[in-house]
Amino acid sequence: MHAQSSPPLDDTERALVRLALAARERGYRFVTPTPATHERVNSRPGNRWAGDLRGILGWSRPFKAENLPGELFALMQQAQILDSAEGGWRSRLRLSSLDGQLYWHSAYPTTEADAVFFGPDTYRFVQAIGHYLGSCKTPIARAFDIGCGTGAGALSIALARPAAQIWAGDINASALRLARINAAVAGADNMTVRHSDMLGGATGAFDLIVANPPYLNDSMQRAYRHGGGSHGQKLAAAMLAAALPRLAPGGTMLLYTGTAFVDGRDTFLEAARRVLDDGSHNRRWSYREMDPDVFGEELDSPAYRDAERIAAVVLQVDSR
Repeated sequence: MHAQSSPPLDDTERALVRLALAARERGYRFVTPTPATHERVNSRPGNRWAGDLRGILGWSRPFKAENLPGELFALMQQAQILDSAEGGWRSRLRLSSLDGQLYWHSAYPTTEADAVFFGPDTYRFVQAIGHYLGSCKTPIARAFDIGCGTGAGALSIALARPAAQIWAGDINASALRLARINAAVAGADNMTVRHSDMLGGATGAFDLIVANPPYLNDSMQRAYRHGGGSHGQKLAAAMLAAALPRLAPGGTMLLYTGTAFVDGRDTFLEAARRVLDDGSHNRRWSYREMDPDVFGEELDSPAYRDAERIAAVVLQVDSR
């Protein structure tokens, strides 16, 4: 069954598409770092105010209207992403680049409950997908990105497999809006964005299911960070359990997430094994650490007082 098309863009959303395309024409490129790096760079002398487009749309700094070409300022007005700040303006959204594409996401700092995350995890997630697609020998007709956020994962599949039908699902309305806009910027008409809890609302089996779930135990329980469980592993395990029955024969579940190590024990792998070791023998799986040490600052929080490190990992499950 084919997915229904995504809802059409409204005037403000079309303005965001035009703004991204205009930035691209001007050679705009910005790689989003961790929040800690963002804070350090912005706190340096001379970085309080933006002096160019990267400072405005990348570093989320306040700016004066005269520092921006009139065409771009007008598009920001039409897109309704301007807030007054310190006698000037600040963008509510950031624009980041990844593999030649541009993605709208929440401005720094991402403190809102419905903030749409984009950062180093996004780059690693898309890298993991690209690695899989580069070695995949089986056809992909249907794919699903669980908790799509900005749509970066789904878009990377849609652009690499233009004949495939790609679903991008999320429960965050702000994420769905930006994913639709980002798909329009990329010109990916084979990607459908829909509200979906796990794989709810999508019928049939999928050749590829991907997910980059929140994996931290966040004290504020922000949707884009909080994974639930003692160390943030609960949601990733739930996504795994939801995805496995929906794999087509020969299909793959690719899950990028983070895991806390406690006394040498991998807390996510322990949870994943409980899902994988359910008596079913029609699948095989592999697991690897992509980065052994991420979000080290979290080790200072009460939730991680017993953890020795947090690693970025990739779990691949193949249905036979």
